[in-house]
Amino acid sequence: MSDIEEDEFQDAQESLPQPTSMDLDTAIMEAKKAIHYFFNNDFEEARKIMEPWASSSMYHSLGTSIFAFLEAILTFEQKYIEKAAGAVKQCMTVCLKQRKHVTLTQNIGKMVKKTNYDAYTIDEVHAELCYAESLFLKSMLTFVEDETLVSFVKAGLKIRTCFLSYKECLTILNNRKWENDAYKVHFESGVRTGIGAFNLMISLLPAKIIKLLEFIGFSGDKEYGLSELEAGYQERRGLRHVLCAMFLLSYNLLVSFVLSHTDGDLDWCEKVLEEELSLYPNGVWFLFFKGRLELTRGKFENSLEWYTKSWKSQDLWPQFHHICFWELMWAHCSLQQWNQAAMFAGHLAEESHWSRTIYLYQRAAILMMQNPSVQSEEKQTIDTLMMQAPTFKQRIAGKSLPMEKFVIKKTERYFAQKKSLVLPIFELMYVWNLFRIVGKRQDLMLNMFKVIEEAEKKLVKTSKTEFHADNEALLSLLKGACLRQLKHPLSAENCLKRVLELDKLIKEDTYLLPYATVELALLAQDQGNIQLALGYLEDAKKNFTGYLLESRLQFRIHSDLMKLTGKKAEDILM
Repeated sequence: MSDIEEDEFQDAQESLPQPTSMDLDTAIMEAKKAIHYFFNNDFEEARKIMEPWASSSMYHSLGTSIFAFLEAILTFEQKYIEKAAGAVKQCMTVCLKQRKHVTLTQNIGKMVKKTNYDAYTIDEVHAELCYAESLFLKSMLTFVEDETLVSFVKAGLKIRTCFLSYKECLTILNNRKWENDAYKVHFESGVRTGIGAFNLMISLLPAKIIKLLEFIGFSGDKEYGLSELEAGYQERRGLRHVLCAMFLLSYNLLVSFVLSHTDGDLDWCEKVLEEELSLYPNGVWFLFFKGRLELTRGKFENSLEWYTKSWKSQDLWPQFHHICFWELMWAHCSLQQWNQAAMFAGHLAEESHWSRTIYLYQRAAILMMQNPSVQSEEKQTIDTLMMQAPTFKQRIAGKSLPMEKFVIKKTERYFAQKKSLVLPIFELMYVWNLFRIVGKRQDLMLNMFKVIEEAEKKLVKTSKTEFHADNEALLSLLKGACLRQLKHPLSAENCLKRVLELDKLIKEDTYLLPYATVELALLAQDQGNIQLALGYLEDAKKNFTGYLLESRLQFRIHSDLMKLTGKKAEDILM
């Protein structure tokens, strides 16, 4: 066929009547089917259902956007970010066409009298919800589309628009007369997911940020957010039921362990995972969360099995393997299985695009733990990793990543201390909040304590250098944290107070002072002395600033203050 004939053939094909719309019932049914395929790891089948109608059906377009969004955040590669941005833009266009068109006169009238939401068609109602969801995806993508401060501001504005859109959906839910219960169930499922997620996320932020957000119309209530998401999960007929499960599992098993000193609801997670794994026995997401549940309970050997199942359950998204490798690395570190931990650290450094700076340093830190008298070849590998790590530093929203800044400082210290560091992997485990998980296994905690004691003896024997106080303070913090987990409060207190005594002598590692202060607060809390705990937390919050990893500690302080005072985030005094 000639080029002209081919063009004529294509024109003829395009002139044939093509289906241009899909009814809402079929769209929701197909979305349910795609969700089922997706959580059974059949990502391609899910995509095949969604993509053909992505330019005309709101739910198909939204599904296509979600798949593209997940691919973008898992790979962190520009081509996938651009692809996701295009899919989300198309989704917003589809939703805008089907939303209720409000004239200027109607907008003015809205200020005077209530909107009659019964006048909205069921398609217009669901278009409003899908538009809010696409706005959320767009705002999240804006954070990673480029690295300027402008993109950060744009994302903030989009999140505000998204939040207001969800509030409008909540008003529709509560003020509309619903003739069809099925349509209401799916709509309510989406509203609870969005409102719940927003309230939960905002409530986790430090008080200063919350005050600013409330000024521009945001609000956050943790308990309300959790209850909305749980209600969304309990309504199993709802299209977003499984999304509520994902939010809650992420909060209870990941967020609460990184940003607070309190466990999530692990019993609830166990029950949910039992239900979801019965439906999706090979689903990569739920296998991963099962591994995380075992890890958070200190059952590291069990977690290795579940993470490995998750990793090996699919190959279409190799980027998800990296999330499993990250967890497997820390599980092996907790068991002090350094060879296996170094292997997974190596996979991350070679294959993942998230942060090679962090991965390279972690691998070097693990290799340093393998043998006190490292062979010359291994020593050369460590030197090379320490030199390479800083060269891959990134800037997101115009700023360096806090953990990258931290590890770059440590690589500099490595060379300044004649190619040595004091227990660098234990230091990382502490700042990643892993001591509280390892503490659930007294045998493993005792093993860590013995290693710290040996390092302490070695430090005493070596001649003092300009960083001697920094190294002593680090060992005192690690030892004090271990002793708190081993239920030796007096010895723990002595170690932690020793860190504070070294205040004037510490040259670089000033972060040790506020972290030790918070550890003293946790120790007081363990013993039931709430007033003393609050005092230490306020000291850590107000007396220290400009140190490395400050933001993550501020998140944890905020969470502890909310827990101890029983107040909501906005009630905590500045």
